[in-house]
Amino acid sequence: MIPRYSNKKISYIWTDKNKYEIWLQIEVYICEKLCIEKKIPKKDFLLIKNKSKIDVNDIQRLDKKTHHEVIAFLNSISKKVGKSSRYIHQGVTSSDIIDTAFSVQLKQSTEIIISDLNNFLKVLKIKAKKYKKTICLGRTHGIHAEPTTFGLKIASFFAEMERNLNRLKIALEDVSICAISGAVGTYATINPAIENFVAKKLGLKPEKISTQIIPRDRHAHLFSVFAIIASSIERIAVEIRHLQRTEVREVEEFFSKTQKGSSAMPHKKNPVLSENLTGLSRYIRSAVIPMLENIALWHERDISHSSVERILAPDVTIGLNFALTRLTKLISNLKIYPENMKKNLNLLNGLVFSQALLLELIEKKGIDRQVAYDIVQKNSMIVWKTKENFLDVIKKDKRINGIISDSELKKLFNEKNYLKKIDYIFSKVFKNS
Repeated sequence: MIPRYSNKKISYIWTDKNKYEIWLQIEVYICEKLCIEKKIPKKDFLLIKNKSKIDVNDIQRLDKKTHHEVIAFLNSISKKVGKSSRYIHQGVTSSDIIDTAFSVQLKQSTEIIISDLNNFLKVLKIKAKKYKKTICLGRTHGIHAEPTTFGLKIASFFAEMERNLNRLKIALEDVSICAISGAVGTYATINPAIENFVAKKLGLKPEKISTQIIPRDRHAHLFSVFAIIASSIERIAVEIRHLQRTEVREVEEFFSKTQKGSSAMPHKKNPVLSENLTGLSRYIRSAVIPMLENIALWHERDISHSSVERILAPDVTIGLNFALTRLTKLISNLKIYPENMKKNLNLLNGLVFSQALLLELIEKKGIDRQVAYDIVQKNSMIVWKTKENFLDVIKKDKRINGIISDSELKKLFNEKNYLKKIDYIFSKVFKNS
């Protein structure tokens, strides 16, 4: 990922230095277990443990000669350890080291993203409760529908992100796997007890069965969840972009004193953070197909997945971390304009209460549904055309004013009617938080 969208902590996870440190850690754990099993003299193990050091430049230099990164790594370590290095990498294959280390890197990255989600959920909860009964328009197809509250909008984001958090925890468990089973996964050259030992040390679970690699359906699962999270981020970003439009202006991204909008039009305050999040979400989702295609490898192993993972795993995890951090800050500092919400609520001159009138005619006045619908729709179309107040138009309709009193109509045309079940919804959404 480019530096512009990278945070240091998660970016370090995907550096060669961290990767090689994990490789070394795995190799040392294997030697430790072999030492316990009396297959490596203790003095040799201690030399391996204490003298093994990572030299990234040396490994990369050797890799240019060997065209094999693991062999370059082993050769570099051997120079520092000396004769005792003959015990390193006994009975294992490159994939044992690479795949297990990849699991560790994914685990490290995903745990940061889980922390990001928890932080975001805290912000959403605060905002939802603050604007719990702040009435605004609900829109369907982009058209005014019925009153809702801004708090409900935020609560729906909370519920979705909470589901994403649960999905991610499951996917993390699915990918936190260790496989040290030797060439083609038969354990012919290595004791399964070593795999169990290393897995426990790394906080992983042993793979039930591997060919020579950890099955890639696990990784596809994780990246599919990343994609879902990205789509949720975009849903929120798109909502903000729509609500910030000049004609709407119910919310607005924070705009600092030194911030600039347009290079040509000094008055502009653009929703650039939300637009950026939309773009990042598209990129993160794009990783799903390659990760799914990585599942179908040749026989027990090929490396067609390797280049895909080298590029996408860092980019997706770093990008998602950045996106969640940015979104958390955006929502935390979001400017909200209840007065504009109120103004927009009245733009259609009361038409948002059409269903309330329809139900009154059907349920309390006993009018056939189709007849009632036609009455309400006909009067609604008059309002669309003339811009008159819906209530005034209705009062002129003899089919209505003869059966519904002015006081009954007044009760119907009250946005507070839409707040009756807000507490109930919130009790469900925030039940466990």
